[in-house]
Amino acid sequence: MPATQSDAFVRHDLMEQLADARQRTDDLFAAVKPHFLYERPIAERHRIVFYIGHLEAFDWNLFHERVLGLHSFHPEFDRLFAFGIDPVGSGLPTDQPSDWPVIPAVRDYVNKIRQVLDEKLTDALADSVPPTPDGFALSTLLNVAIEHRLMHAETLAYMLHQLPLDQKVPHRESLNILAPPVAHRSIDIPAGSVTLGLPRETGLFGWDNEYETHRVNVPAFAIDQYQVTNQQYLEFMYAGGYETRAFWGDSADWDWKSAHGISHPAFWKREGNRWLYRTMFDEILLPLNWPVYVSQAEAKAYARWAGKSLPTESEWQRAAYGTASGDQREYPWGEQEPGERFGNFDFARWSPAPVNAFPQGQSAFGVHGMLGNGWEWTSTEFAPFPGFEPFPFYRGYSADFFDGRHFVLKGGSARTAACMLRPSFRNWFQAHYQFAYTGFRCVSR
Repeated sequence: MPATQSDAFVRHDLMEQLADARQRTDDLFAAVKPHFLYERPIAERHRIVFYIGHLEAFDWNLFHERVLGLHSFHPEFDRLFAFGIDPVGSGLPTDQPSDWPVIPAVRDYVNKIRQVLDEKLTDALADSVPPTPDGFALSTLLNVAIEHRLMHAETLAYMLHQLPLDQKVPHRESLNILAPPVAHRSIDIPAGSVTLGLPRETGLFGWDNEYETHRVNVPAFAIDQYQVTNQQYLEFMYAGGYETRAFWGDSADWDWKSAHGISHPAFWKREGNRWLYRTMFDEILLPLNWPVYVSQAEAKAYARWAGKSLPTESEWQRAAYGTASGDQREYPWGEQEPGERFGNFDFARWSPAPVNAFPQGQSAFGVHGMLGNGWEWTSTEFAPFPGFEPFPFYRGYSADFFDGRHFVLKGGSARTAACMLRPSFRNWFQAHYQFAYTGFRCVSR
């Protein structure tokens, strides 16, 4: 393909990806009945109205001056919608609905930004504008805008998951995926090395915390073939998991659980003598073969009860992408691009699936479900790789969270976009955050 034709294809593809990402988030806002757009489904997060403005404010603040040389038409909104909140931060937000602009004004701001950016970015791509003064190509910044929005498509999903059902527009979801009974076992992973991170010189897109590539030696270990299920976690609860101090090794974890009256996963609801599971649009009997979604503190307590522990980032990476020969795969199942037969990801479903529902997605070692169906907690603190350099246009994206309180998650959920299923992608949360689509599996050494 001639270079000019290839460049034109890339330009068109990026603008299409941005449009598709916008549609993802627009559809989520449309799932909320208009009267409830000022609600705060999760106490530690902003009200929904903030996110309607934030996604466009982020794009505008990224491009308008740095790349396009445009002046702001609403500086107040640019600032108001600029920054989100770190879950489980130093305190809960105290703003009231009356502190926020009316929805028509926010949507007008959104529409104006989209109109201007679509025109100016298309022109800039066609004109092949030079890199920004800090050395970043326009295509890199577009990837930042696209993936930032897709991350919020997942964040918004788990936020809206906590919104009362009568505040959402009903949707019908098919929840039945046939799978055989789950036969739990551990898989032995031989000692070997694993590559973490992206090489900067390839020009492949990644976030700042994904660089620089480096090798890590990993001793032999055994890992659960499947994510821990609701059934297994129920057994932990019936064994006194939330009442037994010995399972909660970190006093901070025990104190958090006790202070907040945590006695079960956030997605579960007790009704008489049975447990229900809250899906996005319904309440159903607890699906025992789905992965359990919990905080890292809860996952660690379960692992201690089971006589195991959480994997490190390197162990998880080796089990997912490594091979007996020492090579690494692009995906756990091989080199083929992500598709529906390999796992539950890329917005295919609102809900989890049985942990053994996608045997074609298993890794070379036979570990199932390592991409999609729920992010997986590791025991690794979120920290920079050797050679880390913050994005100059988004310095706080990673660096603000290198604080010893955030932990790496790997894999992805049903609401994780396919572009973020690359081996180097790293997610992170604080240990006491219950509301994300985060599961886990255990290891023994």
